[in-house]
Amino acid sequence: MIKITEKPIDVQKVIETASSLNAGAVNVFVGTVRNNAHGKNVVWLEYEAYETMAVGEIRKIIDDASHRWPLLGWAVSHRIGTLKPGEVAVAVAVSTPHRRESFDACEYIMDTLKEKVPIWKKEVFEDGEEWISARPEVAVNS
Repeated sequence: MIKITEKPIDVQKVIETASSLNAGAVNVFVGTVRNNAHGKNVVWLEYEAYETMAVGEIRKIIDDASHRWPLLGWAVSHRIGTLKPGEVAVAVAVSTPHRRESFDACEYIMDTLKEKVPIWKKEVFEDGEEWISARPEVAVNS
């Protein structure tokens, strides 16, 4: 399951989709909106995505992870739209035969998603706002 949605993420559904009876481990990462960034209070975040491309890039990440680790199941769901502190922004789940590979695969998927997938966020503070690049290191060098 790869889902880009404006609706709240059903974390239990993400877990169920990734689960396998052959797995000894299911690892889940749930990213939430925090109430502060850069020493400022966050009022809300706005996520935007190039959805077709985002789904394709996530698929590539999953394919790569499947070649590195023995994934038995997986699911990725990312919110777009306006989210307030405490809301779930992203959920990634994987199942594997053993826990170490489950931790490693989940971390790789989440880290690579943040680095490569065209999903952008705007942090809205009490005194302004700031777009956060999908790949800040590229934006700085451009």
